[in-house]
Amino acid sequence: MTDLAPVADEVTPAQHKRLRWALVLISLAQLMVVLDSTIANIALPYIGADLDIDQANLQWIVTGYALTFGGFLLLGGRLADLYGRRLVFMGGVLLFAVASLVGGAAQNEVMLLGARAFQGLGAAMASPAALALIATTFPAGKERNRAFAVYAAMAGVGAAVGLVLGGWLTGLDHPLGIAGWRYTFLIVVPIGLIAAVFAPRFFDESERHAGELDVPGAITGTFGLLAIVFGLSRAGQEEYGWGATSTIASLVAGVALLGLFILIESRVEHPLLPFRIFLSKNRATAFAVMMIVPAAMFAMFFFLSLFIQLVVGYSPLHTGFAFLPFSVAMIISATTASKLISTVDPRFLSGIGTLLSATALFGFSRLDVPDSASDILSVTAGGGYLGDGVNYWTHILPFIVLMAFGMGLNFVPLTLVAVHRLRAQDSGIGSGVLNTMQQVGGALGLATLSTVALHYSTNRAEEIAPQLGAAAQGQMTPDQIGQVAGIVGFADGATSAFLVGFAMMIAASVIVWLFLDVKHEELATESAPEGVAVH
Repeated sequence: MTDLAPVADEVTPAQHKRLRWALVLISLAQLMVVLDSTIANIALPYIGADLDIDQANLQWIVTGYALTFGGFLLLGGRLADLYGRRLVFMGGVLLFAVASLVGGAAQNEVMLLGARAFQGLGAAMASPAALALIATTFPAGKERNRAFAVYAAMAGVGAAVGLVLGGWLTGLDHPLGIAGWRYTFLIVVPIGLIAAVFAPRFFDESERHAGELDVPGAITGTFGLLAIVFGLSRAGQEEYGWGATSTIASLVAGVALLGLFILIESRVEHPLLPFRIFLSKNRATAFAVMMIVPAAMFAMFFFLSLFIQLVVGYSPLHTGFAFLPFSVAMIISATTASKLISTVDPRFLSGIGTLLSATALFGFSRLDVPDSASDILSVTAGGGYLGDGVNYWTHILPFIVLMAFGMGLNFVPLTLVAVHRLRAQDSGIGSGVLNTMQQVGGALGLATLSTVALHYSTNRAEEIAPQLGAAAQGQMTPDQIGQVAGIVGFADGATSAFLVGFAMMIAASVIVWLFLDVKHEELATESAPEGVAVH
């Protein structure tokens, strides 16, 4: 069996039907992976109460998944190239489903955290294999553009739907005698099983290259990424930060291991990460921008969801529904991008997309709350929320939609550029690199923005607390003053983080406009123009 990508758009009706069902399976897998990154967030307090997990360890329910997901992506992508993309895809979604079942049935902290780690491992196998299956199953042109549009849309849809499902399922009153939070894990089990069972029907297996696994590279690369993601996650947490010994040690160890990894890769015959995939300037540009862009989206979901709850006063479920327009707009923008890419160069789509996202972040940075102690007290003294003057329809919704349009215009062309003209035997690792850039970039961005937010939040809270105490004239307890000052500080920290995110997106836009020069005609074919090498 050959392992070459199909020729552009020569598709019979029977093949079209098969491709459509193949896309359904890949979409389900991607939805499952992204969904689980947010669905458990709202359930954390309930999980902690049920399983007696203290507050300090609750964050590992989120971090444990992100850690193994980000750390094993390169290895997952290479395993797909060596042992068969369909096999690794099936193994990944099946492992994810089983781990989700164990998580939903967890009786203690160790059992739940272990399940989350194995969920991340399953996702690290399934996600790059799914992306590689698109590149090698769908013919270049309309079919592949549509497939990548759906894949990209799932990233935003899954995150937003995860918030809604998490809020709804957590609030269920023990149906069938099962605590509501357990359904946040159990709901993805049938998705994984369906994807694993039907994959052989709609995907051909790729050529295998058993015996070529670069074990030293796999060890140093995987543990290097694990250390980097762990260090970045610690850097973004208030109780640790960038100056903590564990943060510094982890980041230094990660950099050292990745340095050793690069040395090994430059000398082995069959490297885990063939450096030839970086030789294309356009692909390298896509990788770089895809490190920055997800950070903006993570910042929006993280800080805005907290802002809406703590400052504006929304319930968890109401907050989830507030993000639903993001899913709708993301589907529209990704679909639009998949059609425009046939006639518009990626530079213009991604360049405009980054500018739209930057505008959205700037809009979020302008969210206004009372500034003086007297105004703050007049709002909060009667039980109101600090953000009562923030109107969802005029101050939040337009920028959520703008962000979604920007993300869709970014993800589709950049993903196409990143995997375009990769050698068939490198499509898995190429997809793994793209996913790794997104995960590490998102972790780095969130850690950076959390540091910014913490700095401004702390300064503002310390500044406003004595002013509130003087204005309250004994009408509020010190605890109440501290609570209000904390919310005021958080609002200032969040808007400052959005402003830094705006600057990051402007930087991404500059990179796109300066260095991304692939033409849309090239993306519609597998053959390179005369004199251009295929890497």
